[in-house]
Amino acid sequence: MAGSDLIALPEGALDDVAARVGASLRGEHNGRGIRVGIAGAQFNGGITVRLLDGALDALGEVGTDKRDVTVAWAPGAFELPLVARAFATAGRVDVVLCLGAVVRGDTGHYDFVAGQCASGIQQVQLTTGVPVIFGVLTTDTLDQALARSEPDASNKGREAALTGIEMVRLLRTGPLS
Repeated sequence: MAGSDLIALPEGALDDVAARVGASLRGEHNGRGIRVGIAGAQFNGGITVRLLDGALDALGEVGTDKRDVTVAWAPGAFELPLVARAFATAGRVDVVLCLGAVVRGDTGHYDFVAGQCASGIQQVQLTTGVPVIFGVLTTDTLDQALARSEPDASNKGREAALTGIEMVRLLRTGPLS
């Protein structure tokens, strides 16, 4: 088995758990009626647009109406948490997707930007209760960022969108709502 086979959730595992407990909650990929805010970083914007394309494709596939999607552009990844907080506190979205890319360079700038961006996004979702999804690539090379933003099922923007929809549905389910 490859390493990824060992860490992937086995097929049927969630159903097996559900049969052994009183309640096993999970969200579904149904985007109908879900309002989505997308905070995109302009720095490394070519990568951000590729992630955004993946996110928009996924949202369309799960039934999210394009009129329920708003995109706001921040200068860079460091500023994404503030845009996410503005979305989350305005009460006009159910989920915020943060999209961008921080590519390691020759200085320690990467460590500060990537870490603070992730921390800020986490803080926004924990303080507001609105799911805020970290769709910011943190890679060592541009080639890695390009590979993770391909226009296919592996696109991390697509993954962020589906995660966001799933989190909204999960938080609206049963004992969590």
